[in-house]
Amino acid sequence: MSISVIDPFGVADDPTMPWLARALNPHEARRQFECRLGGGQIRAIRVTRYKPGRRCLIEYDVEVGQPNAPLQTVVGKARAKGLDTSSYEVAKALWNSGFASDSEDAVSVPQPIGVIPEFQMWFQHKVPGVAATRLLGDAGGVALARRIAEAIHKLHQARIPAHRRHTMADEVRILHERLSLVAQMQPQWAQRLDHLLVSCDRLRASVPDPSPCGIHRDFYPDHVIVDGPRLYLLDFDLYCEGDPALDIGNFLGHLLEQSLRMFGDQNALSDRAEVLEERFVELSGDGNRAAVRAYTTLTLVRHIYLSTQFSERSPFTEKVLELSEELLGVKQ
Repeated sequence: MSISVIDPFGVADDPTMPWLARALNPHEARRQFECRLGGGQIRAIRVTRYKPGRRCLIEYDVEVGQPNAPLQTVVGKARAKGLDTSSYEVAKALWNSGFASDSEDAVSVPQPIGVIPEFQMWFQHKVPGVAATRLLGDAGGVALARRIAEAIHKLHQARIPAHRRHTMADEVRILHERLSLVAQMQPQWAQRLDHLLVSCDRLRASVPDPSPCGIHRDFYPDHVIVDGPRLYLLDFDLYCEGDPALDIGNFLGHLLEQSLRMFGDQNALSDRAEVLEERFVELSGDGNRAAVRAYTTLTLVRHIYLSTQFSERSPFTEKVLELSEELLGVKQ
């Protein structure tokens, strides 16, 4: 049976990831699946996400068991830096620590199933459902926000060891680097951006040192998949030891930006944001509230830079700058 290969990005020709050509070769993929992942008949291969010279996501539709059995979709994750064994080990540890697909609290991660070093890839099952980004604005968005707070708190309580650390000082250092690039692109904003960074430095100094734990560090609505009552947490590429308030603050900062860009109103999702924050501090302790709000502000400031990287977001860059100034009390 022929195997369809869909590569709309031309990743097979990426010189920084030459192993992708092998991963898209049906015969080679079938051989490696039999050797490394327990077999199965591959019926289709699709490249679904790609950042040139950085990372790639490839889906494989696999028939397991009897012929004409329902297809399972397996997701392979590759990066230019090489095989990401750290993310695979975190996903495997979480799966074995109460995040399996049948967990009683309905908070899970996709099942990791193995690695293929020849493809510089690790693999997991694709999960059903819809990204929380599409659902938070719906009628059930408030209840969903509460569940998301509970889900990320569960991750923090799992205490899965991390091999790196990220602090608020690191967060502010990254802001200095990124906003300097914005100042080069938009020199008329250079002074405003300088004032903003001074305020970010002050904000960092005002937040008490945290009790660090394992955190997601890239937690936002696209990384939560909703399948009925079950939530799946995705993408632990940046998993590290850090302040648990960062995850909720990062999520809230994304909600602010989404409200501004999609609804033209920073308060459009404020009831969701309030429930998310309140449930998190209820679970983790009210002493985390100041840090949550600080990280929310720092995340919004980071969106000044992020908005310049996407054509559909660049018209909103100055609005994000203005809101950041408002949150930090910076006068223009």
